[in-house]
Amino acid sequence: MENKVLVYLNGAYIDESQAQVSVNNRAFRYGDGFFETIKLVQGKVVNPQLHTDRLLHTLQRLQFDCPAYFTPKNIIDRIEELVIYNQHQALARIRLTVFRGDGSLHDIDNLRPNLLIQSWPLDTVYNQLNENGWVIDVYKEGHKTCDAFANLKSNNYLLYAMASIYARQNKFDDVLVLNEHGRIADATIANTWIVEQGKLVTPTLSEAPVAGTMRRFIVENAHRFGLQVTEDIITIERLKAADELWLTNALYGIRWVKQLGDTTYGNKYALQLHQQLLQPLL
Repeated sequence: MENKVLVYLNGAYIDESQAQVSVNNRAFRYGDGFFETIKLVQGKVVNPQLHTDRLLHTLQRLQFDCPAYFTPKNIIDRIEELVIYNQHQALARIRLTVFRGDGSLHDIDNLRPNLLIQSWPLDTVYNQLNENGWVIDVYKEGHKTCDAFANLKSNNYLLYAMASIYARQNKFDDVLVLNEHGRIADATIANTWIVEQGKLVTPTLSEAPVAGTMRRFIVENAHRFGLQVTEDIITIERLKAADELWLTNALYGIRWVKQLGDTTYGNKYALQLHQQLLQPLL
């Protein structure tokens, strides 16, 4: 008999089959909310402050009216309790979804957040650098607007959803998403990096990438291993001239890319950063 899988919803741990959202919910109707994807190892959240910093920033940016219990400690405690209930302590993916309640588009009487926390076990491959380089493409059917909300992990995820469908239909490991200027923003679930003559470069936040926690972690810590990081504009032409191309996120750390179109890449610095910076987190 399989164990029940529980979720945390607004103060209670309940069977996931009992968790429901109203058809009048603003998140369902308008994508009015956001989410946070977190890795947990041996019962503990990886980089908790980076996640709670982003969580609180997004709550403020989206004008949620937060109750007193919406604190970093309380949220991390609820995550670590949930994985015990679900027996996911060894290695897990956590998703926090924050969303407003029922109402029309013009209803601003209820700005309080609902909080849903879910957990799933992760395979140990998420702790390893990929042996086989990924093959990716550039998605050109839509683009991200460089606005005040571009860096958030919003529930308005249609562009990424369509890009992901394109990737799966064409057997790519992932695809890159462009901003309104035709430059690199990020990928469907990851930030983008290139290596130029030993220097790490990632799109600046003004170029509309999601403000990834792994992106921030590398920006703030790569210098400890003699690696220089630059946040800059990355064009498709610059991408194709790079020595290495990576994707990074909170779950798998780094995934190095072997091929984009006719361009091939190595993985020397991806391997170095994985061993020196990411493995100590595990």
